[in-house]
Amino acid sequence: MITVRELTKHYGSQVAVDALTLDIPAGQIVGLLGPNGAGKSTTLKMLTGMITPTSGTAVIAGYDLRSEALEVKRHVGFVPESGALYEALTGMEFLEMVAALYGIPAGAARERIAEFLAFFDLGMATLTDKLLAAYSKGMRRKVVIIAALLHNPPVIFFDEPLDGLDANAAVGFKALIQSLARSGR
Repeated sequence: MITVRELTKHYGSQVAVDALTLDIPAGQIVGLLGPNGAGKSTTLKMLTGMITPTSGTAVIAGYDLRSEALEVKRHVGFVPESGALYEALTGMEFLEMVAALYGIPAGAARERIAEFLAFFDLGMATLTDKLLAAYSKGMRRKVVIIAALLHNPPVIFFDEPLDGLDANAAVGFKALIQSLARSGR
């Protein structure tokens, strides 16, 4: 599902990621561990096409990161550490916008959103009653997770996935990841 060869990222003379090589088959849960500044987030940003590697190659879900970057982005879900959102939208408006960007019909999008809300034990009113600016950190995180999974990608990357989630949501999130892996993602 993911093949990485000699992936490297330099910022001037600073080496952020140095010749990373790995293979990850479908259905595997893999974590990158290391201290702050080790290049974990930089690696994820390269593998999602957010930043360009200095050198090296990667193939994600069968698509070459350099020559087929748009296809990689179509086949990847990403939950960034920051969880950037459009704060002037409600949660539902944001998720509907993400669904539209992926070409998911409105009815199907609402069904998928409802499934994720049930998984996180949230009501629809949670997404429709207030703007994202008023959401707690944990609620924002849940919306970003739903957005990353909405288009049913075969590869999902999470940067600091449990940050901001309460204990119950963290347990549910871990179960979700295991379920995704069992389905070959």
